[in-house]
Amino acid sequence: MTEPEREVLTWATFGDASRDLTKKIVDDGFAPDIVIAIARGGLIPAGAIAYAIGVKAAGTLNVEFYSDIEETLPDPVVLEPLLDTDSIVGKKLLVVDDVADSGRTLALVIDLLKAHTPDVRSAVIYTKPRTIVQPDYSWRETDKWFNFPWSTLPVII
Repeated sequence: MTEPEREVLTWATFGDASRDLTKKIVDDGFAPDIVIAIARGGLIPAGAIAYAIGVKAAGTLNVEFYSDIEETLPDPVVLEPLLDTDSIVGKKLLVVDDVADSGRTLALVIDLLKAHTPDVRSAVIYTKPRTIVQPDYSWRETDKWFNFPWSTLPVII
C-alpha cells in the first residue's frame, strides 16, 4: 500500500491556524461558555482556542474511531472518563477537534451534547470534503491525510 499524500502542519503553522480559527469564531459573534475538546486530537487545538478566546472553562469527551491511517472502527465509541453533563446544561458550547474527516465523530459528540443544551457549535483545524457534518468553523479544507506536530513522532515506550 502506498502512503497517502500528506499535509504537514508545523507548530508554527498551528499557532497561526489556531489564531485564525479563533478570529473566525469571534468575528461571528459566538462567545462560548465552555470549550469541549474531542480527545485526543482536539486537545491541543481546543486549549489554544480557549486561551485565545479567553474561556477558562474546558472539558473533554474521549472518542475512539481511528485505529490506523484511514482505518476506523465500525462506529465511533465514547470512552471513559465521561463529561459531567450537569455542568453544561443551558451553556453555549464550542466543540473542538483536529479534523472533520468522515464527520462521524463530530456528529456523535454534537448529538450527545445537544441533548443537554441547544447552543453547540463546532470548530476544527481541517475539514475534508467527504464529511457528513460541516463544522461551524474550519481553518482549511483538504482531502489529504495530515501530519500533526503532536502526533507525528513515534510513541515513547
